[in-house]
Amino acid sequence: MKYILVTGGVISGIGKGIIASSVGTILKSCGLHVTAIKIDPYINIDAGTFSPYEHVVPHITDAIQEWVMKQAKIPVDEDDVEPQVCVIELGGTVGDIESMPFIEAFRQFQFKVKRENFCNIHVSLVPQPNSTGEQKTKPTQNSVRELRGLGLSPDLIMCRCSTPLETAVKEKISMFCHVEPTQVICVQDVSSVYKVPLLLENQGVVSYFCQRLNLHVEMRPRKMLSKWKEMADRSDRLLEHVSIALVGKYTKLADSYTSVIKALEHSALAVNHKLEVKYIDSADLEPTTLEEEPVKYHEAWQKLCSSHGVLVPGGFGVRGTEGKMLAINWARKQNKPFLDANSTEFNPESQYPVVIDMPEHNPGQMGGTMRLGKRRTIFKSSASVLRKLYGDVDYVDERHRHRFEVNPELKHHFEKKGLQFVGQDVEGERMEVIELENHCYFVGVQYHPEFTSRPIKPSPPYFGLLLAAAGKLQSYLSKGCRLSPRLAPTQCCVALFR
Repeated sequence: MKYILVTGGVISGIGKGIIASSVGTILKSCGLHVTAIKIDPYINIDAGTFSPYEHVVPHITDAIQEWVMKQAKIPVDEDDVEPQVCVIELGGTVGDIESMPFIEAFRQFQFKVKRENFCNIHVSLVPQPNSTGEQKTKPTQNSVRELRGLGLSPDLIMCRCSTPLETAVKEKISMFCHVEPTQVICVQDVSSVYKVPLLLENQGVVSYFCQRLNLHVEMRPRKMLSKWKEMADRSDRLLEHVSIALVGKYTKLADSYTSVIKALEHSALAVNHKLEVKYIDSADLEPTTLEEEPVKYHEAWQKLCSSHGVLVPGGFGVRGTEGKMLAINWARKQNKPFLDANSTEFNPESQYPVVIDMPEHNPGQMGGTMRLGKRRTIFKSSASVLRKLYGDVDYVDERHRHRFEVNPELKHHFEKKGLQFVGQDVEGERMEVIELENHCYFVGVQYHPEFTSRPIKPSPPYFGLLLAAAGKLQSYLSKGCRLSPRLAPTQCCVALFR
């Protein structure tokens, strides 16, 4: 097993994730089996409700190393072959108190697995102040000095900069950071993150890994990288636009919905449209806002109604309280007997609890009680639109993160009115996918696209949403799930809830 550790310095959000993903992409294009690990440097039994100062494991550095080696061996490709390379992104910034045990763990780890099996990429910033226009190397020098002082010496220094590194700047970083000039990699601002793997490839990163880690790969032109280049170039030439309204509780911080935003971006690129996401606070759509701030209320509804599609994270009762969740809202609109429809999270005494907490959930104990990870969903209907988007398969395995679910005892009431539960769990106890009959695209899923949506292979529920919003869904399905020539965006309101 070969290990590539990606660390970051100077500032948080420097781009370690993009560098780790790009390294994985170009290595995978060489035919290697590659896996990845993302580490958030907090010491806690449950990161969902963490405090960095609780639940510290004895011999934490040994535990970290054992966990990394165990996770690295888990197959991630369809052929079920054990990975050959593991790219590890260590979150945070070198020097943070939270990451100290992890830095020390990897200092020891490099000797445990031997030098020929361990490589460190350090991502740093080369600022260029407007006042002088000069690229400054001091932040990178200080960051590398601190990392070396903690026992890790970077093999590659990837410099984030606004413009390509000048030769003199690259040589200066090389001299004061104890690496060859070829080991200083320029990662300047580009029009699309999908161009970053190509930047690394053009600067000889694959060749360096082959020499440094003794990797045996063919250096001939690679099909995957050609497809990637075509996709990156196409992203710059998109002319048509499609707008999606994202209705949620945490819209002031876009990172709250990173996984769904990425799935939307991947899907928009696949249908050759430039994506516009309109963030709408769910509270702004409520009648109380109309009374208190009518301008904000009407602006929110105008944004919603002018969009080609609607996405409601948490709207299917997955994780929380974003407005009135899909199942509850739909049930209330059926009038009697569901006027009291609610969630046990909001009203434990509701006569019609449409959304309930799961048996695994221990009320009052929030930590470690979510239904997490990959779970299987069985399709119950051959006519399901989502099933067709998945390739007409019998089941799918998707990632979950929730502690509430639609009440299965009320399933028949919903289906009589046209809201069909087309996907259920293996036992048939949990409602996983819903579709509304006689609607161009009204879909709800219990799972999320984190770690599963890809630029070349977008998550099917989100791909379906963008196809419908761009007016291509019916053509796509009728042609055996192949994209047809461009069509104008539809005026039909399409929706996806998760």
